[in-house]
Amino acid sequence: MTTDSVEPSRTLVVIVTGLSGAGRSTALHALEDLGFFCIDSLPTALAHEAVKLCEHGGMRRIALGIDVRVRAFLGPVGQLLRDLAAEGERKVDVLFVDASDEALLRRFSETRRPHALSSRSADGAFAVLDGVRLERERLAPVRAAATLILDTTDLSVHDLRRSVIGHFGPSSAGESGMRVRIVSFGFKYGTPVDADFVFDVRFIENPYFVPALKALPGTRSEVRDFVLSRADAVPMLEKLKDLAGFVLPRCEREGKSYLTMAIGCTGGRHRSVVIAEELASRLGGQVRVFHRDVHKTDVLNPSMPPEQAVQNELAAELSPLPQPASTAKLEST
Repeated sequence: MTTDSVEPSRTLVVIVTGLSGAGRSTALHALEDLGFFCIDSLPTALAHEAVKLCEHGGMRRIALGIDVRVRAFLGPVGQLLRDLAAEGERKVDVLFVDASDEALLRRFSETRRPHALSSRSADGAFAVLDGVRLERERLAPVRAAATLILDTTDLSVHDLRRSVIGHFGPSSAGESGMRVRIVSFGFKYGTPVDADFVFDVRFIENPYFVPALKALPGTRSEVRDFVLSRADAVPMLEKLKDLAGFVLPRCEREGKSYLTMAIGCTGGRHRSVVIAEELASRLGGQVRVFHRDVHKTDVLNPSMPPEQAVQNELAAELSPLPQPASTAKLEST
């Protein structure tokens, strides 16, 4: 069961409730990572006003955590849901997390925390089981009103997180919510520190050594045509597209909201720029391109003679690692 797509003008309210120890907090944290404004243990008498205040502040994705200790919720649950729905102006979902008695007993034993409804006269496991059974009775009307029930008996916290993201994340509406950033860069200026994936395209013939193209950036059509006409360029693009198609949905399923792919060549002006632009156009969707070094020439040493610049370019071509800016600069630090 997946949530419907919600129009920008329509608020989505998710009420997260369920048995203590079943994963309510984990579900709330997953929703928070999805961009929901989350309020935990909110008195239900304040729920409607809280949602209206959030809407007034421009928040359209709201999650309310309710547990069994908020007893006022357990009776008039139907009325509260109708009030929140505001006659169809909002979409209201109730997420109920459940688990077997054995799983809950094991989790309470591992954390050594008492159950909120456990009997003061009972000890150990009996106290927890008494609390779980009483909680099940009280939450029965809420469970009956749930739009989504997740049984976490055999789920890890990561599995539960993936389930919540699958039901309430952008992919639940059939569209990708992953923001992809493709960065072109020059290895001689260093690898981007925020890159999730780094790809080296220095094996493609370098336009730097073509006199008519040397001074032109990779955003120019002449450079683009030259790079894409090389034998390895298009196969590289196809493989990068296939890899992205495999990796992106899996990263999104893990709750990752953005991903940076870095494409590097020697100076970051020609090949990496072309490949980054072409890859972005092939991926489509929420892809942004940033050319970090396209405007740099020899900014680390602008007075360098052209012959020396060419020698450095060749040395960087042959080296798989970024080269230091200058020995003198390294010694001074």
